[in-house]
Amino acid sequence: MSNSSLIPERQLVFSPGLAATIGLEEAILLQHLQECLEHGTTEVRNGHAWLSVAREALERNLPFFTREDLQRVSRALADKGVILIESPPLTRGGELVFALNQPVEARPAKTAPEPAVPTRRSAAPLPVHWAPGEDLLQLLALNHNIPRQFALDQLEDFIFYWRERGETSHAWENKFRQHVITCWRREQQHQAEAFQSPEPTTLDNTWRPSADAMEIMTRAEIPRDFIEEAIPEFVLYWRERGAAPKELNSKFIQHIRLQWARFSESLRHSTAPSRMTDDWQPAADVFDILSLSHIDADFARSLLPEFIVYWRDSNQVKTSWNSKFLQHVKYHWAKRHQLDRADDSHEGDQGARKRRSTRDRSLHEDLTDTSWGA
Repeated sequence: MSNSSLIPERQLVFSPGLAATIGLEEAILLQHLQECLEHGTTEVRNGHAWLSVAREALERNLPFFTREDLQRVSRALADKGVILIESPPLTRGGELVFALNQPVEARPAKTAPEPAVPTRRSAAPLPVHWAPGEDLLQLLALNHNIPRQFALDQLEDFIFYWRERGETSHAWENKFRQHVITCWRREQQHQAEAFQSPEPTTLDNTWRPSADAMEIMTRAEIPRDFIEEAIPEFVLYWRERGAAPKELNSKFIQHIRLQWARFSESLRHSTAPSRMTDDWQPAADVFDILSLSHIDADFARSLLPEFIVYWRDSNQVKTSWNSKFLQHVKYHWAKRHQLDRADDSHEGDQGARKRRSTRDRSLHEDLTDTSWGA
């Protein structure tokens, strides 16, 4: 028989449940990076184990990823909160310096072991205050991608079950490891089924993220009002592209996390309320947030004079004028698109006519419609 083979190289292994949760490309790269951590020399800093991997090594071991793919997928893992990155983009730098986004504890220096005293290990019931060792928790994280907190969350049920049965064992840690792995696989299967539920190929104004997606975002301490306000922008963006993405909930989660990170960063200001000034200007990060919502920067700047005049004359004080300006721009952007769609629906009956933009309305009409300033 010939020595040739259709599979001449070492196969890559990845978790189907993990791929369904964070994406196929992300799962492949993540598990390769974890393998690098297991065989590389890490440096524990700020509670995380950091490792540097040469870009050439990644390109050699993952030849189906281009340099741009490696940058895109690694950035996606960081945006989803799975890994931390301290190196420049891979399209410019020669290495990836990363760490899994889970805390580790630096192990104390090893000392010379004392002579072991031969003892006979006897089976014993599970103590009421039993807890797994730190080595077991790290093993679950490194070998199975199981977060430390998830493992600890299973401890109460584990102790209750085995104490109710009244059995004895020589190796409670091994039983706990099997219990946690089973619970983790069940959790992954649940998430996979939730994200694989049928999703519409076209979006309309009734679309809502799934309950699981909302739970993931609220657990990240993102306000529900912020999420609700972003839904129309997300729907509008994908409707204008003509087709909804296959992983709609995952796309929405990533969109919200990016917007919330930029929004939180832009709202660093004094807690003391202040009045509007004649020379007020929005922070640069405000326009970054608007660009994530696909709102034109020139359109936002065109609304600035009216915004300043209205709030200066109202003589009110606010803790964040940046936040108010964001609401103002988003309100008028949505209103403009509603008018555009109304114009499109009547073009066949009334002939070609110019669309009515916010600049065609009077200043009085804009300023007396203050639902955006509530």
